[in-house]
Amino acid sequence: MTKQQILTLISIASVNFSSMICYSILGPFFPNEAVKKGASQTVIGLIFGCYAVCNLIGSLVMGKYIVQIGAKFMLVMGLFVSSVCTILFGLLNRVPAGATFITLCFIVRSIDAVGFAGAMTSSFAMTAKIFPNNVATVLGSLEVFTGLGLILGPPVGGWFYQSFGYEVPFMLLGCLLLVMVPFNIYVLPVIEADPSKDSFLRLLTKMKIVLICYVIFTLSAGLGFLDATLSLFAIDTFGLSPGYVGLIMLGLSLPYCLASPLLGYLTDKYPATRSWFMVLGGTTTGIGFWFLGPAPFLNISNHLWLLVLMLAMIGFSLGMTAIPTFPEIITCTHDLGYEEGLSTLGMVSGLFGAFWSLGMFYGPIVGGLITQNLNFQWAAVVQGTLGLLGAFLLALCYF
Repeated sequence: MTKQQILTLISIASVNFSSMICYSILGPFFPNEAVKKGASQTVIGLIFGCYAVCNLIGSLVMGKYIVQIGAKFMLVMGLFVSSVCTILFGLLNRVPAGATFITLCFIVRSIDAVGFAGAMTSSFAMTAKIFPNNVATVLGSLEVFTGLGLILGPPVGGWFYQSFGYEVPFMLLGCLLLVMVPFNIYVLPVIEADPSKDSFLRLLTKMKIVLICYVIFTLSAGLGFLDATLSLFAIDTFGLSPGYVGLIMLGLSLPYCLASPLLGYLTDKYPATRSWFMVLGGTTTGIGFWFLGPAPFLNISNHLWLLVLMLAMIGFSLGMTAIPTFPEIITCTHDLGYEEGLSTLGMVSGLFGAFWSLGMFYGPIVGGLITQNLNFQWAAVVQGTLGLLGAFLLALCYF
């Protein structure tokens, strides 16, 4: 690798790690804390969901105007905004319960989401620009750091919350994110490019891209659903503490983290396997969600070992499905005649981020509503069925 490639890899790895650890610390303890502050399960789902809506809008806008804004500036400012919002979120336990707490949660999470959208959209586009021939391999390797952030976030957040209270996890990790700002200003290269006249809408005229976007939606919907509901389900069903819930979430993120580099390498070396990785991964994810509760019609009792096993299965299959999606969309854009440049990569990144965010909006809200009105088991069945449908439609398209 050249010096520029090495520095970019270090920089984006730091962005992935620090951003995801700040995002994932909420899972084990925030839903429980929000209930104490007067929020219902549906409102908690909306708090998680509003992050996704603002991320969706931010991803589309920043993906379209990445050249005009500048990829490096977008990434650095996104990190700065996320770090400040993480620290502010840690102070929300001091505000009055009820409407004030809920409103401020929505405001801080929404601003944080726009910052996160800027950082991730530019990081995806810069990776694809600087490593054009090994996109899946590099993204898969970088997902190790994303996975580490997801792995460490829940147990670290749960442990600090149990030991020091609500504020400390956010203060600590918000400051970590803030340290990444000057580091990335120094390390990241500046990429010059010309704006493109192509649009997002023409991307969605190709059925294959639409189906891949739906698959991306199902993946993030599953993660969003688990973020908003799993901790309360585990606490109520198995009597676990927030610290132990954080450890259970390792079952989801550890297999994803370990499998991603290998999956990225295989999909780069054998591009024809990308489609079947997505189909097989979507099918496995759907089955994992059916057995997570498990589904009421299966007549299987709840067991902690089964929950952890299914989380591990879902984590591995998420990697199998997610890693090929980005390079596959890039291939489709070239088939449509899009220019090979930062502007096109920005649009692909924005499209990926938008559908990922749409799933993160749908998952917590619909999952929260179904859990509140029926139960966690039926909500997991609905989520699994979405994954199975995506795998079936994609298989049909490839056949």
